Amino acid sequence: MFNVPFNCDRGSIQFHKIPRFTPVLLLVADVFGLFIFLKITFWLRIGQPVGFDTVVCGFILLVLAGLYLADTYHPDTQIAGLRAPARIVISNSIIAGITSALIYLSGTWGQYPFLGRGILLVSLGIFTIWAVISRLLAVKWLRSHAEQSLWLMLGAGESGIKFAQMFLEQNPLGRLVVLAETSKDITELAKTGSNLSYGGSIKDLTALSQYPWSGLVVATQMSFSETQVEQLMQLRLQGIPIYRLPDICETLWYKLPSCLLEDSWWAFSSGFNLVSSGISLKLKRLVDLILAGLLLILLFPLMLLAMVAIKLDSPGSVFYSQLRTGLYGKPFRVYKFRSMYKDAEKWGAQWASQRDPRITRVGYLLRVLRIDELPQIFNVIRGDMSLIGPRPERPEFDVKLKESIPYYELRYLVKPGITGWAQVLYPYGASVEDASEKLAYDLYYIKNYSLWLDIAIAFKTIRVVLLGKGR
Repeated sequence: MFNVPFNCDRGSIQFHKIPRFTPVLLLVADVFGLFIFLKITFWLRIGQPVGFDTVVCGFILLVLAGLYLADTYHPDTQIAGLRAPARIVISNSIIAGITSALIYLSGTWGQYPFLGRGILLVSLGIFTIWAVISRLLAVKWLRSHAEQSLWLMLGAGESGIKFAQMFLEQNPLGRLVVLAETSKDITELAKTGSNLSYGGSIKDLTALSQYPWSGLVVATQMSFSETQVEQLMQLRLQGIPIYRLPDICETLWYKLPSCLLEDSWWAFSSGFNLVSSGISLKLKRLVDLILAGLLLILLFPLMLLAMVAIKLDSPGSVFYSQLRTGLYGKPFRVYKFRSMYKDAEKWGAQWASQRDPRITRVGYLLRVLRIDELPQIFNVIRGDMSLIGPRPERPEFDVKLKESIPYYELRYLVKPGITGWAQVLYPYGASVEDASEKLAYDLYYIKNYSLWLDIAIAFKTIRVVLLGKGR
């Protein structure tokens, strides 16, 4: 008999309905904010209250439509790595551009007082701050309800146990109940944590519908009878999400741990547009060339300053070249500013540590600010690298990593990048375990590549540089 070891009475199911009011509350807050900020800005600039006519109402509807299309009314989710605040900034920036163009082309800025003196744009700027703060508060409120989240995993095995460990590490507020079939699985699962419980064996699944599951997770090796498949179908039609192990990791944590993947999953999964689409590859290459050229022009003074500092700090060449693995496993030579002392690797290749004694004083600053990576812009122009992609690894390390990590070689289905999804979400790595974790993010990037994901990585890279999280 299935028995959930938590207090999940029927009344507790109601908490799932609470977040459904979040989009409505955010919409009301947006409408209120827009009206108030337009009134305040108009009064401060003109000295009289604004009258809301068709043009003002149209502007408000345009802003709200942009926020809706950017899906900012679901603050707990991401779109291609962009959280709601980032989507608000992008949406309102586009609306500001459209509004300015319409006012200029129509020549109406002199006919309506509120179209002049930047009233609309100033109001939109203040409202952007309001909208971002309201989403951050909404996410904090939704997170407080995550403590009541209840997940069920069907089956266990080696991959299921690994998922349970990741679940408790990544989501310590959540609760995971496991239906396992063997005593060995139960024993292993008992070692993972306090928020993990054994719910019984897998027999009749119809009783599961009475509990407020946030979702069901199916272990990779699980096989079901025809009756159990029908029962799972009924649960799915009742609104309970059902995931395979890789899919839930992709949904919750934006990564694909290779230890949970199987060949069959690769065969039937969607995505991988960057690998299969020639248009995506050509568009990405075009963007790389344009942006690399602009970066080279804008950052050239900074690069000159870095070269002078390196030369004055320690003897040796300003630049440092190293053999790395590129697209399809082909080696290429990557160029960086030298950040280590001369002959730092005379005893062979080594993992770089966080406080590596081989790093010079200037080199440490260059690494923290990621300035040492700037010469790789030339690699991008040459076509060896992309601005965004998996970090290129050294061939000496690749041999060991391929033997230790499943599907490791798939990271070279795309060009390596100066920055990437793994670099901004898991910035430090100096072991096989770290390489495995970074591969999970690389595989997510390869599967879910889009222009929006690249934009998200660019913003996250700027944050990493400004906060000094480089290495």
